[in-house]
Amino acid sequence: MALKKQFSNFSELLSGSEKPVLVDFYATWCGPCQMMVPILEQVNIQLKDHLQVVKIDTDKYPQIASQYDIEALPTLVLFKNSQPIERIEGVVGAEQLIERLQALL
Repeated sequence: MALKKQFSNFSELLSGSEKPVLVDFYATWCGPCQMMVPILEQVNIQLKDHLQVVKIDTDKYPQIASQYDIEALPTLVLFKNSQPIERIEGVVGAEQLIERLQALL
């Protein structure tokens, strides 16, 4: 399961993780975002030793969404060493997403 955390500082969340962090920028009203839930659960199961999955509600954290130019939902951003290294917009199948992430980890 992806983590749903309350946090005061996004950079603290990123720097506090020893693993790369896959951030799912979503909104509760977004239908395609809901389609990503089971996909991200599969990603988390298969890559949990290599990756941390975190969900960020863009309605609750608009400043973070703005900082990373999130304009489409869902948008996944992979952070490695606190830096964004990959951006994936829209719904992506689990197998395709896992392959793409494994190449970057």
